[in-house]
Amino acid sequence: MRITLFLLCSLFLSGTVIGQKISIIPKPASITTATGTFKLTAATKLVVPNDADLNAARFLNDYLQQYLGFQLPVTKQRGANSIVLSTRQHIAAPGNDGYAFTSGPTGITVDGETGAGTFYGVQTLIQLLPANAAPGMQSVAIPAVRISDAPRFQYRGMHLDVTRHMFPLSFIKKYIDYLALHKMNYFHWHLTDDQGWRIEIKKYPQLTSVGGWRDGTIIGRYPGTGNDNQRYGGFYTQEEVKEVVKYAADRFITVVPEIEMPGHASAAIAAFPWLSCFPEKETEIPHHPSAASKAKGGKKVQETFGVFEDIFCAGKDSTFLFLQDVVDEVVPLFPSKYFHVGGDEAPKEHWAQCPKCQARIKAEGLKDEHGLQSYLIQRMEKYLNAKGKTIIGWDEILEGGLAPNAIVMSWRGEAGGIAAAKDKHQVIMTPGSHVYFDHSQSGDEDSVTIGGFTPIEKVYSYEPVPKELNEAQAKFVLGAQANLWTEYIRYPQKVEYMVFPRIGALSEVLWSPKAGRSWPEFEQRLQTQFTRYNTWGVNWSKAYFDIAATVQPAQGNKGLQVKLASKDKTGKLTYGISGVHFAKNYTAPIVVNQTSAITALYSRNGQVMDSVSVNLMFNKATGKKVTINPPPAPNYPGDGAFTLVNGIINNKGMTRSAEFIGYNGKPVTIVIDLGSVQPLEMVAAHALSAGGSWVHPPQEMEVSLSTDGTSYKRMGTAREFKGVTPQKGMLEVVAEGQRGRFVKLVLKPLEKIPANLPGAGNAAWMFLDEIEVR
Repeated sequence: MRITLFLLCSLFLSGTVIGQKISIIPKPASITTATGTFKLTAATKLVVPNDADLNAARFLNDYLQQYLGFQLPVTKQRGANSIVLSTRQHIAAPGNDGYAFTSGPTGITVDGETGAGTFYGVQTLIQLLPANAAPGMQSVAIPAVRISDAPRFQYRGMHLDVTRHMFPLSFIKKYIDYLALHKMNYFHWHLTDDQGWRIEIKKYPQLTSVGGWRDGTIIGRYPGTGNDNQRYGGFYTQEEVKEVVKYAADRFITVVPEIEMPGHASAAIAAFPWLSCFPEKETEIPHHPSAASKAKGGKKVQETFGVFEDIFCAGKDSTFLFLQDVVDEVVPLFPSKYFHVGGDEAPKEHWAQCPKCQARIKAEGLKDEHGLQSYLIQRMEKYLNAKGKTIIGWDEILEGGLAPNAIVMSWRGEAGGIAAAKDKHQVIMTPGSHVYFDHSQSGDEDSVTIGGFTPIEKVYSYEPVPKELNEAQAKFVLGAQANLWTEYIRYPQKVEYMVFPRIGALSEVLWSPKAGRSWPEFEQRLQTQFTRYNTWGVNWSKAYFDIAATVQPAQGNKGLQVKLASKDKTGKLTYGISGVHFAKNYTAPIVVNQTSAITALYSRNGQVMDSVSVNLMFNKATGKKVTINPPPAPNYPGDGAFTLVNGIINNKGMTRSAEFIGYNGKPVTIVIDLGSVQPLEMVAAHALSAGGSWVHPPQEMEVSLSTDGTSYKRMGTAREFKGVTPQKGMLEVVAEGQRGRFVKLVLKPLEKIPANLPGAGNAAWMFLDEIEVR
C-alpha cells in the first residue's frame, strides 16, 4: 500500500517545481533564510574549478541520477543557473572542515575551507532537495538560504563488526554512503574476533582458510537453544579492502582497521594453535557446539558469543613476530593514521598458568598479568608508531599502565575516557549506555538483539564531553562513535534497522553546536528525515511511533495504573482490556486491580503504526510500597524499587532492561508493605541468569515477616535457583501458616565468578525481576 501511494505522489509531482520546509540533519551552525528559490533542472551547470572537488561533484551527480533521474553537466566555467563547488584551499585551517553555503534565484555556491568542507556542503544541498524526490521530476526548488557551518568534533565515527556476521562489499560501500550523508568521517572496521578472521593476510593464508570459517552458530540469544550446524564465514581480500578504503576516501571518510589483541583471538588460534599458551588444549564451545566441531577436536573458531579464555600468549616471542607480520600487511592497506588494537575483554587465567608468561612478567619486572597486557600493547604500539601509526584501544588498555601515545576508546561508561583525558591522552567516547546501536531501539523489540534499550532520544541526549573534565582536559576528547556489534545481525536489512534513525541523532550530537541542540526541534526535522529514509529505500526502525506503556502504583497502592503514550501526536490511540472491552479511545490512565492483559493500538491515517500488549500478573505484593537498600547500579536502574512489584514478569530476558534492576557483587535488602496483616504461604524472587554476560542468579534468599515493620521473624531461606527458561528462574520460600504485613527479602549475589567461566575473578551481576508473594 505504501509503495502504491508513493508512486501516485511521484506521478502527481512529475513535471512540477516543488520545494520543501528546510530540514537539515545534522543542524548547521548558522542558517539564515532569504526570499525566493533556485530552480534546479537538468540544464543547471555544476561548476567545479578545481579537480580536487570532482569527488564531491560525482557524489552529487550520482545522487541526482538515482533519486531525480538526471545528472548535471560538469564545467569549470562559471555562469548563471549554476551550482559552484569551490574549496578555498589557500586559507584552509588545519582541522577546519567548515563551509559556507549560499543559494538564491541565480544559483548556489558551496565554499569549503577544505575539500571535506566542500563535500559536507554538498550533503547540505542534498537535504535541501525534496525528501520525497523521485525520477521524473523535471525540476525542483531549492530555498534561498545562507549557511555557515563547521563540525564541532573532529572524530565522528561509526563502527561495524564483520566478524560475527559479515556483509557483501556492496553493502559495506552503502554503509559508507550512509555515513557520508550524515557528515560522519570515520569508519571503524572490526575485522578480527573469536568468531572469524575477515581480512586476507598473504603470509598466513590459514587465518582465512581456517580462521575465517566456523562450523555453526548458536540459535537465538546467548546461550541459545541449539546450533544451526551451518558452516559460516568468508573474508575480504586485500584488493577488496583497498577498494573500500578508496571508496571511503572519495567521501572524506577514514577507515580505521581493528585487529584484536591479545583477547578475542579464537579464530587466529584455530588457524595457528601455537599462538595459544596451551596449544594442545581443546577449544571449549559452551552450551551448543555444532556436530562438526564436536567431531573435530583441537582448536576451533568459536560458534557462540561472549568472552573466552584462550588468548594470544604474551610469553612467546613468536606471538609478537606473528602480530608484527600481520601489521606489516595491514598497514599499507589503510592510510589512516589510526590503527585499532582492541585490548578489551582479555581474561588472564591462561597467562596466570603459563610458565612462559610468568617468566616474561618476571624478566620485565611487571607487577602482574595486567602489567603483561600493558607490556604487549606498548610493545605493539612502538612497532606501529615506527610505521607512522597511532594506536587506539578499548578502555581496558588503561589497566596495568597506558601506552605512551595511545588513544583510549571509552566503552564501559565514561570513566576510562575521563581518566585518560585527565592524564592528557586523547579520547574517543563510545559508552554502551548511549551509543551501542546493537541495543534495542524499542521497548518491545520484535527481533533478537544483544539486550539493552537505547531509543533515539537517548542517543540525542548524549554529551561527549563529560562534566568531570575542565576546559583544558575537554580538548583531549576527539569526538565519539557508535558501535554496531553483529552477534544477532546477520543481514544488511537488519544493520539498517539497527542504525536508522539513530545515526541522525548521533550525527547532530557530533556535528552541531551544543547550544543549538533541542530534542523537540530535532523531532520536527526527524519527520522529514523519515520521508527521506523511505526515498533511500532504507529499512529503518519505526520505534519512534511505539506506544510507551508506563505502569505505576494506583492511588493508595491499591492496584496499578497504566499510562499509554506515543511520541507522535498526529494519530489515534485505542486500547482494550481482556474480558472487559476493546477499541476504546485512550484519554486517561487505566486502573487495574486484577490479572489482566491490555492491548493498545496506535494508528495514523488509517494505518496501524504500532501495537503493544501489557500482561499484568497480580499477587499480594503487586503495586504495594517497596523499598530497596542499596539502590541498584546506575546502568541498570530499571524503574527503581517499583520494578519488583509492577506486575510485569520479564519474559524477554536481558533485552528488557527496564524490567530488572542490577547489582554488581552486592547483596540487597527489599522490604514490601502489603498494607495489612495477611496470611502468607510463599515468597519468590524472579531473577536472570546469563553466565556468558557475567550475570548469575542470587546464591541465597532469606525471607522474614513482620506485623509492625520493626520486629521480624524468619520465614525461611532458599538457595536453589529453579530455572524457568535458559535466562530466567526464581528462588522460592514456602511456609504454611505464616502471617505478616511487611515482607523482608535479603538476596545475596555470587561475589566472585569461578575459574573457567566468562568473567572469572570478577564480581557477578545479579539482575532481579518481580517479587511474588502469595
